[in-house]
Amino acid sequence: MLRHEFQPGKLMAGLFLLAVAVVYAGDAGGAWDAPWFVALPLVMAGLFLAGVAAAVHGIRHRGTVRAGEPSRGTRTSQD
Repeated sequence: MLRHEFQPGKLMAGLFLLAVAVVYAGDAGGAWDAPWFVALPLVMAGLFLAGVAAAVHGIRHRGTVRAGEPSRGTRTSQD
């Protein structure tokens, strides 16, 4: 059983931010030379793809709610 809902948008954003950290760690370690502005396109691409992933997941997830079951955002008398 999952302890929390899967959120692919946060996963994508985290992976791209991790990629920026790896690029600058390699630069600091002397493995390669990364210009200062390389982070901007990586972060922007990561945020864009995170938004797309979250939107696609949201559309798919909303379509799977069965009739008679409350959606996750609605309150019931048991809350």
